[in-house]
Amino acid sequence: MGHWWHDNIVEPGKLPLLLALTAFVLTFAVTRTITRMIRAGKGPFRDITPGGVHIHHVVPGVVLSVVGGFGAVASGQHGATAGVCAVVFGVGAGLVLDEFALILHLDDVYWTEEGRRSVEAVVLTASLVALVLAGFSPLGVDDVTDEEQQSRVGLITTYVINFCFVLIALFKGRTRMAVVGTLVPFVALIGAVRLARPTSPWARRFYRHRHRARSRAMLRAYRHDVRWAGPRRKFQDLIGGAPDRVPPPPAPRP
Repeated sequence: MGHWWHDNIVEPGKLPLLLALTAFVLTFAVTRTITRMIRAGKGPFRDITPGGVHIHHVVPGVVLSVVGGFGAVASGQHGATAGVCAVVFGVGAGLVLDEFALILHLDDVYWTEEGRRSVEAVVLTASLVALVLAGFSPLGVDDVTDEEQQSRVGLITTYVINFCFVLIALFKGRTRMAVVGTLVPFVALIGAVRLARPTSPWARRFYRHRHRARSRAMLRAYRHDVRWAGPRRKFQDLIGGAPDRVPPPPAPRP
C-alpha cells in the first residue's frame, strides 16, 4: 500500500489534487447539511444577513478559490504549502459550485428545480477529478503510445480526433457524455454516434427534413427520460435535498 501511494499519488505530484478533491466533497456535504438544517429550522445555524443583505456562501467560496488557486500556482506540486493551498481551493470550489445554479440564473434558485444544476455540477466535477486521479488524461493522451508521444503529428492527430468526438457529442445534446469524454474518449465516441437529442443544435440542423430520424430521436429521448429521470431526481434529492414544491397556478375562471 505504501509503495502504491508513493508511486501513484506522491511521486506524480497528485497529492494536492487528492487533497483538493477531498476538501471539495467534504465542503459540499457539510454545506448541504447546514443549509438543510437552516431550511428545516433546526440547529444553531442561520442565514447571514448583515444590513438585510443575504450573504450567500458563494462569496467566501470565490475568495477562497482565488487565494488557494494563486497559492497553488506559486507553490508548485510538492511541499506543505501546496497541500494547504489545495485544501483552501477545494473548500472554495465546494462553496462556489454548491451555488452554481444561482450563478447560472443570477437568482436565488437554491431550493427550486433549477437548483438541481448545482448538484449536477458538483457530481460531474468530482467525477472528472477522480478520473484524473485514476490516471486519465484530457482527450485520451494517456492512450498514446511512446512512439506517438515522440511524434508531434501523432499527438496532434489524437487530440483533434478526440476533440471532434467531444464537439459532436456536445452538439447532439449529450452534454454529460461530452464532458466525461474529454477524459474518456470512448464515452465521447458513443455520444457522437448516437441519435441527437430532439432539441439539440444537431437535430435542428440535420433532422429538419428527416422526419424518420426526428421521430426516432424524440421517441428515444422520451424513453430515456422516463427511465432515468426518476432515479436521477431521487439521487439528487438524496445528496442535495428536494426542491420546494411550487403549487400549480389557479385555473382561469370561466
